Amino acid sequence: MTNEISFSLNGNDHIALCDLLKLTALTNSGGQAKAVIADGLVKRNGEVETRKTAKIRAGEKIEFNQYIILVE
Repeated sequence: MTNEISFSLNGNDHIALCDLLKLTALTNSGGQAKAVIADGLVKRNGEVETRKTAKIRAGEKIEFNQYIILVE
């Protein structure tokens, strides 16, 4: 089962991938977020993303641990 989470940038241009995982509570800390990204466990628009501070913009889809984050 996959769960969807909507995340609003609230007018910002982008958010760092590690911050997105932390703010959506999919990881307990920024350090844990960076570790799961480095381990190749996070997908960005269907492709594995290993850059911890990749700039995530509106319209992108992030997948991690049976969750999909839809960035608005």
